Amino acid sequence: MADSKSKGLIQEFREFIASGNMIELAVGVILGAAVGVVIKAFTDGIMMQIVAAIFGKPDFNDVTLTLRHNVETGADGQPVDAKLQIGTFINALISLVLTGLVLFVIVKAYNRLKRRQAVAEAVAAAIEEPPGPTEIELLTEIRDALKASS
Repeated sequence: MADSKSKGLIQEFREFIASGNMIELAVGVILGAAVGVVIKAFTDGIMMQIVAAIFGKPDFNDVTLTLRHNVETGADGQPVDAKLQIGTFINALISLVLTGLVLFVIVKAYNRLKRRQAVAEAVAAAIEEPPGPTEIELLTEIRDALKASS
């Protein structure tokens, strides 16, 4: 009995893996990772270089706000300051905004393409459909059917 259940479970798992949804999900994840790499390269290689040209630094990691000096002793025995690392947050925020912008442009282009494709398919369907019977032809069919039934 347990053997038939395990065979059924294995078969169900095989069908799940082979289904289109699973394959589409895997492709989506792989493409998402690739798009992430491209966005990171765009952010680091282009946008942050513009920031470096404006502010004199390639990123904001050094921007901190010291809350208190000599709070504790570090691993090397030196006193450490308590700091808010605002620059790290600014870098992450820039990456988030740029990622959102790139994804927005991609989705917008995709939606525009899909709309054009839907319009083209509707036009093609309208051209290919033979015209239906006219009103007179339908009334003639109804009349003939009524005559035949009486």
